[in-house]
Amino acid sequence: MPAVPLNPPAGNRPRGIYATAVKRACDLGAATALLVILAPLMALVALAVRLALGRPVLHRDLRAGLDGQPFEIVKFRSMSERVDAAGRLLPDENRLGTFGKCLRATSLDELPQLVSVIRGEMSLVGPRPLPLRYVARYSPRQATRLLVRPGLTGWAQIHGRNALDWEPRLEYDARYVEILGRWYAPLADCWIIVVTVFQLIIQTFTGRGVAAPGSASMQEFQP
Repeated sequence: MPAVPLNPPAGNRPRGIYATAVKRACDLGAATALLVILAPLMALVALAVRLALGRPVLHRDLRAGLDGQPFEIVKFRSMSERVDAAGRLLPDENRLGTFGKCLRATSLDELPQLVSVIRGEMSLVGPRPLPLRYVARYSPRQATRLLVRPGLTGWAQIHGRNALDWEPRLEYDARYVEILGRWYAPLADCWIIVVTVFQLIIQTFTGRGVAAPGSASMQEFQP
């Protein structure tokens, strides 16, 4: 694993019994139950990826977690491994086919991250984990998103997900960190989860928010 990234988060970590203890207990219980319930579905998705895209079934990438510490995020693979004549991977839009688009639209590719929640690397709700290389690019305000565990869904996700420009997206993340220190944080988390469920239903049929405009996924963050 790489060393601790530069530009560590500055600010006060959210306090209170919910932020420091109850949230983690809820994450552990809910993620464990979901992993058991969804295990058959995950097996079917893994089989579908194997048949449609071949090996490997899983995609792994280093992301910045709590305090900017690196951890390995795992997803079901949604893109092919097609390369050009020089052996370099083709752009995302050339490797993301119909199967991969369906996988992303339903967010089924994200299910393996339940294991990361159980291991304590992620939370059910929090800022989405972004590439490690972004950490040094954050402003002090944006870097506060690293004061909490990254999540499967979050405040930015229910406000547009990848369709948001980077500035408002990271600002939503910073606001969530502030919310987590307030008395109504449990209500906010429940609201985010409920809205996420409805968004997933809409997203499955429309694909809205899955990718940034003009991109197959999300564009590079450049401050």
